Amino acid sequence: MAFLKIDNLRKSFGKVDVLKGIDLEIEEGGFLVLVGPSGCGKSTLLNTIAGLEPITSGSISINGKVVNDLHPSQRDIAMVFQSYALYPNMTVAENIGFGMEIRGVPKAERDAAIAKVAETLQIGALLNRKPSQLSGGQRQRVAMGRALVRDPMVFLFDEPLSNLDAKLRVDMRTEIKRLHQRMGTTIVYVTHDQIEAMTLATKIAVLKDGVLQQFGTPAEIYNTPNNLFVADFMGSPSMNLIPAKVKASGGDVAIMMERDEGEPLALPFAGANGALAGRDGQDVVFGIRPEALTDPDSADRNARHVSELDCDIEVIEPAGSDTFAVTRLGGREIVARLRADAPISAGQTARLAFNLDKALLFDPETEARIV
Repeated sequence: MAFLKIDNLRKSFGKVDVLKGIDLEIEEGGFLVLVGPSGCGKSTLLNTIAGLEPITSGSISINGKVVNDLHPSQRDIAMVFQSYALYPNMTVAENIGFGMEIRGVPKAERDAAIAKVAETLQIGALLNRKPSQLSGGQRQRVAMGRALVRDPMVFLFDEPLSNLDAKLRVDMRTEIKRLHQRMGTTIVYVTHDQIEAMTLATKIAVLKDGVLQQFGTPAEIYNTPNNLFVADFMGSPSMNLIPAKVKASGGDVAIMMERDEGEPLALPFAGANGALAGRDGQDVVFGIRPEALTDPDSADRNARHVSELDCDIEVIEPAGSDTFAVTRLGGREIVARLRADAPISAGQTARLAFNLDKALLFDPETEARIV
């Protein structure tokens, strides 16, 4: 049974539809990440779960109970905001315990809860400091501590790491993951950062313009995106999406892509399971992730279908553990991920291996995945 269930949820501001029939379910102890570009409705969806925004229609259930009409204080949720929202005149301990004090929790019980949370978040040495004396990462830990001390049924995080620098974001991401594994509480987390979504989530909901584009595990979202938007949005670097045509001859199917010079490239496309029947000569979009396009020595030895092609390398981007090579196919720049010491340089022709087991095809009109 779903612990948090969102059923056909719609939210409008006047005549503007912000959320358009959202259906989501997450099990108890799950980590649901709402991801999408700015303005897609993810923070509005989080606010409706919190009760900070009334919904237009649909329902929200927590632990089997419909909470549409419940005040935020009655929903047994705790929220961590992007801005930390700490009281500047209070110490860390006072900030963490303020909610309990308002509810009349005895001081001894408050102090014990504060100490436990401080130990969990490793901020025991900061309890007597004011927020102005803390770093960004420390302030975020305090904001998390204020939520944790509530011991709610659901935690809500609204882009909690967006104000941190790149290294601290990675560190805090690990801390949040560790915290979830230790506590096992249900979390709904909003971010526009798809790397955060992939690393933290047990389930991801990808939103665009208030419409749920795909809901699934990180592996499902990454490996079998429903459409071109999800394919392009999830992944860094993003999936290579190349205009192509289907060429079917007998039982064989190939994908044809134009090159700036020379004959078009033909890649055999096995395992379509009849999905391309009747599409001979039709336009498609060929999708392949950078890691499935690499130097032959780095190609997956377990792959069943690998094709090699000589490509003109335009740009080389060393990235420490990897090297990214930029070439062109179908009039588009495409990125290959090579091993760090791959002997390739800009301006030369290099042989690249296409792992076609990982390739996908999309319909350019509907943008839906074909296979």
